[in-house]
Amino acid sequence: MKRGKVALPGGAEAMSKLDTAWLRLDTEANRMVIHGILFLKPTVSLEAVRERVAERLMRFPRFRQRVVESGDAAYWVEDQPVDVAHHVVSETLARRKGRSLDGALQDRLAELAAEPLDPERPLWQLHLIEHYDGGSALIARVHHCIADGIALIAVMLSITDGGLAPPGAEAETLAASKGGKRSKAAKLDQAVTAAKAAKAGKGTTAALPVDPDAEPEWLADAMIKPINAWTVSEIRQMASAGARSPRPDPVEPAERLRRRLLEDAAALTDAPDDAKTRLKGKAGRAKRVAWGAPLPLDAVKAVGKSLNVSVNDVLLGCVAGAIGQYLREHGDDTSGQEIRALVPVNLRPLETAWQLGNRFGMVPLPLPIGISNPVKRLYAVHAQTQALKKSLRPALSLGLMATSGTVEKAAQRGMLKTLSRKATALMTNVPGPTLPLRLCGATVDRVMFWAPQAGDMSLGVSILTYAGQVQFGLIADAGLCPDPERIVAHFEPEFQQLLVLALMLPWEAGA
Repeated sequence: MKRGKVALPGGAEAMSKLDTAWLRLDTEANRMVIHGILFLKPTVSLEAVRERVAERLMRFPRFRQRVVESGDAAYWVEDQPVDVAHHVVSETLARRKGRSLDGALQDRLAELAAEPLDPERPLWQLHLIEHYDGGSALIARVHHCIADGIALIAVMLSITDGGLAPPGAEAETLAASKGGKRSKAAKLDQAVTAAKAAKAGKGTTAALPVDPDAEPEWLADAMIKPINAWTVSEIRQMASAGARSPRPDPVEPAERLRRRLLEDAAALTDAPDDAKTRLKGKAGRAKRVAWGAPLPLDAVKAVGKSLNVSVNDVLLGCVAGAIGQYLREHGDDTSGQEIRALVPVNLRPLETAWQLGNRFGMVPLPLPIGISNPVKRLYAVHAQTQALKKSLRPALSLGLMATSGTVEKAAQRGMLKTLSRKATALMTNVPGPTLPLRLCGATVDRVMFWAPQAGDMSLGVSILTYAGQVQFGLIADAGLCPDPERIVAHFEPEFQQLLVLALMLPWEAGA
């Protein structure tokens, strides 16, 4: 049903089509809210956290603005004054008899994951458990329409002890709060820089700047930059091959690009529904949360180097192994099976990671759950990730997501239902800070966060590297996966198998 037009206050800012898409994906079964936990030692006080939030977080306009929908569009409206006491709350953790402290926190996070944020206020909230295991636990809830995971981590860094807004953030937030725009001269300088980079053959996605003030141009950039980078790579490969071979490939670069576009578009839209396992079905409101002990990042890097794959490949292989083991111990036959996980791919330059909003493509990645041999499974994952790196699917999916933000909700829900049938899980793998952070005088001991699942997907898989550790966690639909701790329990043993095999490899002389 189309929402009627409402009167908008002065200074209302139109929400981007991408962010609108995430706003409208909210369902009773899956709230589009990113959840995170910071474990702090020693204890921090509620007053200290509120003071820090008021001082630092309020510099970012999105944390001061509420969302108003009018017709088929959404707008950011300044919420004055912001009641920090409403957004930063304290609570005591309830524990059931026989339930561990971690278990009680997991239960509370599952409860919060099923609850919507207050639509009459800015769409975020922090819950502080002041006394938790000799320290405190801070639960963060932020609606996905405000930002993606990469941006939120950059913003959260700014509220840590000594944390500063990234270069340009102060000017950007000041301009946004005043309804201002950057000068045309600044935009022209940016365009000239991009043109020079492209001419020099350095035009990669990360090298070219983003203009957040002009969404249509930015969407064009997001689609064109990866295509340009791929085309340049193809031209270079063809030139190299032509110099070596008396019979060079006769296919023109433009034709090869056209073929790749068609292939990748078909891979996104024409893929069959995902494998029918006990993890596929109609999602409900209730959730379950689980996490395990972290892995040392140095050990994961060592395995990757020994087996000539990336850290990401190692971790994804362990996830596939853990899910496969879980299904088999529940009596499922996984022979020859794979399931798909939707994986976000960042499409923003790292130097602008602090800018809020959503700047990523979502692509399906097959996980070979039916391969029990850990090395064969690892190389199967590696082959899939290599193919993904060479594809245009992230940029195409970003354009598809932006398009869904322009259509009526019923049509968008139909698109979402089709997409969710093609995947079982949403999986995030985010690199966090390499050194421990401090917040209000306490050390941030561990960090975890979960992106929301969409449609009827039953699993949200989270991998986060922080301060030399890799943290693995799950959020799951309670009806389809009532015991996600069993999947988590298999993750570390899967890694240990790879570690033992890597240690058994012969050392090369001088290595």
